[in-house]
Amino acid sequence: MLAELRITDFAIIDSLHLALAPGLVVFTGETGAGKSILIDAVELLLGSRADPLFVRAGAEVARVEGVFTLEPGLRATIGALLAREELLDEDDPAELTLAREVRREGRSAARINGRLVGLGLLKEVGQWLVDVHGQSEHLSLLRTREHVFLLDRFGELESQREAYAQVVRELNAVRRELGALRRSEHERERRLDMLDFQVKEIAAAKLKPGEDRTLLAERTRLANAEKLAALAEEATRALSTGSDEMPSAADLLGEAGRALNNLAKIDPTLGEQRALAQSLSEQFRELARDLQDYRERIEFNPKRLDAVEERLELIKTLQRKYGASIEEVVAYGAQAQAELDTLAHSSERLAELEGREEKQLRRIGQLGAGLSDARRAAGERLARAIETELADLRMERARFGVDQQLQPDDAGAYVNGQRVAFDSSGVDRVEFLVAPNLGEGLKPLAKIASGGETSRLMLALKGVLARADSTPTLIFDEIDQGIGGRVGAIVGQKLWSLGAAHQVFCITHLPQLAGFGDQHYKVEKLIAGDRTVTQVRPLGASERIYELAQMLGGTGDRVMDSAQEILAYVEQVKTASGARQRR
Repeated sequence: MLAELRITDFAIIDSLHLALAPGLVVFTGETGAGKSILIDAVELLLGSRADPLFVRAGAEVARVEGVFTLEPGLRATIGALLAREELLDEDDPAELTLAREVRREGRSAARINGRLVGLGLLKEVGQWLVDVHGQSEHLSLLRTREHVFLLDRFGELESQREAYAQVVRELNAVRRELGALRRSEHERERRLDMLDFQVKEIAAAKLKPGEDRTLLAERTRLANAEKLAALAEEATRALSTGSDEMPSAADLLGEAGRALNNLAKIDPTLGEQRALAQSLSEQFRELARDLQDYRERIEFNPKRLDAVEERLELIKTLQRKYGASIEEVVAYGAQAQAELDTLAHSSERLAELEGREEKQLRRIGQLGAGLSDARRAAGERLARAIETELADLRMERARFGVDQQLQPDDAGAYVNGQRVAFDSSGVDRVEFLVAPNLGEGLKPLAKIASGGETSRLMLALKGVLARADSTPTLIFDEIDQGIGGRVGAIVGQKLWSLGAAHQVFCITHLPQLAGFGDQHYKVEKLIAGDRTVTQVRPLGASERIYELAQMLGGTGDRVMDSAQEILAYVEQVKTASGARQRR
């Protein structure tokens, strides 16, 4: 339920903080006092469009914040949404705070538990918390697509619908795969030819990991063979052979070694240096041999160079077409081979999937027909219950019905020998129908014209569907439109009864209805300095009598007595109804 509502600089509200209780909460006041502004603020909190006109004149930003307390069932549902976005308050999961800001320049922000969120998530959470009922097409019960779910909740058919929906999900998976396989024959053949070419081209290359790097090094050696041979020969000459003009490094190192040998004989402390000279002499000779071997291996082979160049160009071409590296090219070839195998055997797979599709369509038809029969029985019970409620609301001759229709579909499920359309909710299309007056035929609920009839129908529906509706807070905006005082008292009693399972807010002009409020707030417009402000304040016992008297048309003794009589009657009704189980 909505436990607290804070509004700042919103329209003509400068600052407002309401502590709200369970049960029926009524708001009364003169026309234009700002009652509808409260509805606008709550709808903004739930994700409606942010209009810069909401910002109070002279302010830069309007703020609305609501604190909700969650019962265990709803706590689990919303907790899953918040956990998905890492917004769950582990310290107090039973409390949830929503906030919305609107800035004068048009920007807006939404917050859940103090953290910025997208508007989509705010709406997703908000739809579980509050249902606003006003005189418009946006009433939740006027949304035809919701009727099937309300009927299923009333008939306790959710588990049966879920078993049916699971088969629909399995069928959808099969149909997605079938759609991928059912390409045109031309497209399939074209794809087969292309894949076959790609697989063969990559396989014929017989690529090896790192081959390109090895070939690049070989190409460098082949292209520079003459220079490499000359440099190797020059290094060998300097190390070992020397010339007439200059002895080799090995000869010079030999002379140094002999001198160190003689020195060490005289001075043994030079033994380490003598050993080093011997070691260097051996290393020089080994280096000279290695260079000589390297020189002999160098080949002047233009044909091999051409072959290496050709191989590298092939690898580069494959990399341009299939991947940046040899490893990626090989992986592409493996993937193409897998797709080629799939397409080559697609006819067998297609036949298998078509068989599964047929079986699932028959299973869906079987489960859907059973669900449809259960809904028909639940619809009859729902119609009788709502007609009883309407009779209490002085619509004794009104009739209510639940329409269920099957729609032919050549690709649909099999139901009683025919193929019908279906979705995850069932095989039939469910819509609530009503005939408000005697002699009129049943018509879609969404097309009802009379405001008073709409109000009473909404109330009757909500009363019957209360246990099927999990929304904790219901807001009725002027549900008394078009009805009189006698019916108003009945409406008040119905709303008060509805408050046993929900928190109910009601904006009303009828004192007979307002008298049933567990909490009563007066909304009034005041002049503070040179500014107009809306004030909302709770009424005590004496203030409440005075407010009801004003709603009756005056404050004289007789009118005040009538107001007291309303409250006395309400107390009598509540006492007779017994103590209600509050949430």
